[in-house]
Amino acid sequence: MASGGDATAWGQVADVYSCAYAVAHRFRQPDLADMIVARQTWAAQQTWNPSAEAAAAWNEAGTYQSAGEYADGLAIVERAIVRYESAPGDGLEHVVHLGSLHLRGVVLASRHEDAKATADHVRRAKALAERIKGPDLLQHNLTFGPGNTALYELAAQIELNAPDKAAEVAGPLLKEPPAGLKPSRVGRLAIDAARARLATKDLTGAEDALKYAFRVAPQMAEIHPMAREVLRVLWTMHQRSRPDLLLMAKRAGLAD
Repeated sequence: MASGGDATAWGQVADVYSCAYAVAHRFRQPDLADMIVARQTWAAQQTWNPSAEAAAAWNEAGTYQSAGEYADGLAIVERAIVRYESAPGDGLEHVVHLGSLHLRGVVLASRHEDAKATADHVRRAKALAERIKGPDLLQHNLTFGPGNTALYELAAQIELNAPDKAAEVAGPLLKEPPAGLKPSRVGRLAIDAARARLATKDLTGAEDALKYAFRVAPQMAEIHPMAREVLRVLWTMHQRSRPDLLLMAKRAGLAD
């Protein structure tokens, strides 16, 4: 590398790897994602920047999340939180990275069915999010703020078998999504709303939420495994009786 000991250049390399990881993860290429995260971690270690290392840990834990190894992923997140909390700095960059680690902890703990750990990560993420006045912030490919925190809490309620509460919370969020959320995050909100409504037997509501996801983030909705699972169930139950379901099923490759 021509960057030598330039910490800023190494930070930019780590950010590029982070973007590459997001693409590999979205397109469900776990082996490629693992390789990219290893390189991101290596690049982050050359920066002498705790924020770059925290961002790499966020993605590393994500590879364990994708593999269903929630306890191991949670251990990575919790170690990274301890390290980052001891690092100097208390500005918004610190808030974004520490808050993002807690959000990763929310997902991992809820999927591990650890309600206590989930509640602890949610509480700490909310406290950090209160320090951000205005839309969510983006740092090192991590988005954090009140909006993203609300979305993660909603998803956790589904994982912890509280779909009634999740569906109730999702309604107002869909009507007025938190300010500043990117289309992919709003699309994920709609997918989680569809999951919650399906679990509560609100089939029409689930279909409406899926249509919302396909409208705001069509490319993501077509390939997202959770969107496809909800769509598969609705398609199996309704078959060809609903034209909008048929259209979405075709776009997702679930129907001819």
